[in-house]
Amino acid sequence: MTVTLVNPDGLPKPDVYRQLSIATGSKLVFLAGQVARDAQGRPVGEGDLAAQVEQAYLNIGTALAGVGGSFDDVAKLTIYVVGWTPDKMPLLGEGVARAAAKLGIDPVKPITLLGVAALGEPDLLVEVEATAVID
Repeated sequence: MTVTLVNPDGLPKPDVYRQLSIATGSKLVFLAGQVARDAQGRPVGEGDLAAQVEQAYLNIGTALAGVGGSFDDVAKLTIYVVGWTPDKMPLLGEGVARAAAKLGIDPVKPITLLGVAALGEPDLLVEVEATAVID
């Protein structure tokens, strides 16, 4: 599988994400939103946005490995952050960077970032869903 990340001419060239991805492969994977829960379902990083982002990204890596893929196969991410304000960007970046270091991946993908009032459980600060393409 190949995912080529592109910032086409005529669009802004952000550093932290790409405008689009071109994916080739034969299996589409639509991953439910991942949250800050470990394999036993226990909360991770209560009140700590960076820790919760890290765990959500690690869960994506684990889920994709379970179906023969990896985080490198991700074509698109959607990130939902409770009470989003721009001052939370460094914490989001910190969590992504920590997960990327543990997974050994380049986390830069097309991303949609949405601020929300709440998630499914009161202790959750972030939820990350992914679409991947695997050969």
